Amino acid sequence: MDIPLIEQVKIQAQVLVPLVKALQAELGEERANAIVRKALGDLYRKYGEKWWRTQGARNLGEKMASAFDMFAAGDALDYEVIKQAPDAFEVNVTECRYAKFYNEIGAPELGFLLTCSADFLMTEGFGTDVQLTRTQTIMQGASHCDFRYVLKQREKDTR
Repeated sequence: MDIPLIEQVKIQAQVLVPLVKALQAELGEERANAIVRKALGDLYRKYGEKWWRTQGARNLGEKMASAFDMFAAGDALDYEVIKQAPDAFEVNVTECRYAKFYNEIGAPELGFLLTCSADFLMTEGFGTDVQLTRTQTIMQGASHCDFRYVLKQREKDTR
């Protein structure tokens, strides 16, 4: 049975939020968050690698459109695709139930740490050709999240 990602996040938060809060109390917020980022970083990168491989020969725009369908499953996100091309995918997330959930449990800063920071790490798993730029998130109080994925231009052989 496939469980929407939003439900997986809620289940994981039941364990991770108290654990991270305990680490922060014991080690300080900066040190604890660094440990959490490092521990989850490899996991998110590997998840990105595995997901990317399963997408086959589709282009970047098609792959990322599929990713956002997955992220939005279970009514988790409302979003507007700004651009979808073979070498780019640009989207604005206008409603985020992940942020709503973390706000409801009183831990929006942990929502950013545990959920939003995964976006860049997963993108690393997609390979060195894919670059993500995001300047703001709803989780941090912005009106929307602005995801911009592009294929990096490879240097041409000049010999």
